[in-house]
Amino acid sequence: MIEAENIEVLIRTMEVLRGVTLRVADREMVGLVGRNGAGKTTTIRAIMGLLPLKSGAIRFDGRDLAGLKPHQRAALGIGYMPEDRRLVPRLTVEENILVPAWAMPHLDWRKRLAFAYDLLPEIAAMRTRKALLLSGGQQKLVALARAIMAGTHVLLLDEPFEGVAPALSQRLSEVIAALRSEKLSVLIAQSDNNHSAKLIDRKYLIERGANVPAN
Repeated sequence: MIEAENIEVLIRTMEVLRGVTLRVADREMVGLVGRNGAGKTTTIRAIMGLLPLKSGAIRFDGRDLAGLKPHQRAALGIGYMPEDRRLVPRLTVEENILVPAWAMPHLDWRKRLAFAYDLLPEIAAMRTRKALLLSGGQQKLVALARAIMAGTHVLLLDEPFEGVAPALSQRLSEVIAALRSEKLSVLIAQSDNNHSAKLIDRKYLIERGANVPAN
């Protein structure tokens, strides 16, 4: 479903990715594991079109994504949960979740919103609250719901368990596990796989911007 082949990325003049290759098949959950600074976030952002490639290719369902902007990739059914959440503080919870729908005119957003609320009833209860009034953990849940809104085919989750309490980590694991029944492809970037060992089908290890053999 999603394939990155020998991708290289420069940020300013620094080579951050040095030929990263990975593949997430249809209905598969895959981990991208590496220490802070290893290149996980850069890989996710490159797949989403937020960083340009120096070389290599990224394909979605066999289609080369070169030249497609982030909102055009979202329109293909690719949902993205950033590590730092990136909510719009003065928008409500529901308005933040609906942001991807603006780029997806074909999307049945009412049905998708109902699906997100069914998975995450705790945020349905706070749908009218401003994002700036939420705790960091609550913002993580909203960011996941926003990714689910767009991610009808693929979800890119960048450090979903980072900086949250154990109870919330467990809740996030439950929600992500429930997505298996939705026939989604999911890529989870994280510093370790302690929280997702039971979720993922397999993993890629990344170090200094390059693949390393998995144990």
